[in-house]
Amino acid sequence: MTADARIDEPPPPVLVVTGLSGAGKSTALKALEDVGYEAVDNLPLSLLGPLLAVPDANRLAIGIDARTRAFDPELVLDAIADHAIKGRTIRILYIDCAGNELVRRFSETRRRHPLALDRPAGDGVAMEREMLAELRRVADVVIDTTDFSTNDLRRAVSTRFGAPGHKALTLTLMSFGYARGVPRDADLVFDMRFLRNPHWMPDLRAKTGTDRAVRAYVEGDPGYREAFAAIVALLTMLLPGYAREGRAYLTVAFGCTGGRHRSVAVAEAAGEALREAGWVNAVVHRDRTHGPEDDALDADGHGPQQAGGEKGL
Repeated sequence: MTADARIDEPPPPVLVVTGLSGAGKSTALKALEDVGYEAVDNLPLSLLGPLLAVPDANRLAIGIDARTRAFDPELVLDAIADHAIKGRTIRILYIDCAGNELVRRFSETRRRHPLALDRPAGDGVAMEREMLAELRRVADVVIDTTDFSTNDLRRAVSTRFGAPGHKALTLTLMSFGYARGVPRDADLVFDMRFLRNPHWMPDLRAKTGTDRAVRAYVEGDPGYREAFAAIVALLTMLLPGYAREGRAYLTVAFGCTGGRHRSVAVAEAAGEALREAGWVNAVVHRDRTHGPEDDALDADGHGPQQAGGEKGL
């Protein structure tokens, strides 16, 4: 696996993405979107100049290749040079791949090469490589995907073009109630029903886990501190791996009986802890606005099992 970079500077505000068909340009553009770029693919050359001239264009990725209408490498380079003179920083990312690997990919996917619809794919690869030779020569960054998987390419792009400190993973923390089912989009699920239930406290029953009093009650459970620290430690250990593997979205769900008290409080606390660790996240509460009646039931649909108002598990 190789990724040849000729520049050593912060991610450019405007990036022209080009390269051979089948090499992974579309994957690269999607990876750039994940790290905050606005991507435009297969842009007609007549629109390249006007788009580059937009004064507030920032973190913009423009996909151009041999399929582009009226494609001419010299016109692409002229447009880039013209706007560079005006002070716009524009870089070229070229996605390359060995010819035999490209032929194999076209054969496996049963796709026709766009420049060789009625001829062998190898003819199209050779023709396209010649057309793009000048762009390949002047490219600021060249990524050769011959030995890359899709995740390898996404990782290379996000590493090279992600803003400093940027984590491409979109992380969502969700609270929910088991009474209404586990969220279908949950990737990791933590069951908070081992904590004491605020439902059995009359002054807390109508409140939710976003209220200070409820959160303090939940965090006051003897088992809370150690369990919460272990959950946060596990997440901070796992999240870099998900990001490295090119995972764009991850939903971590925290459940309790009704989804109004314990899961809400823990999700809020986890969101704060992970933000402090550098992981931007969104916290959503699926069942917080539902009535408190489901909080009185345990996973088997039973009510409190011990005296004194606390729910037995």
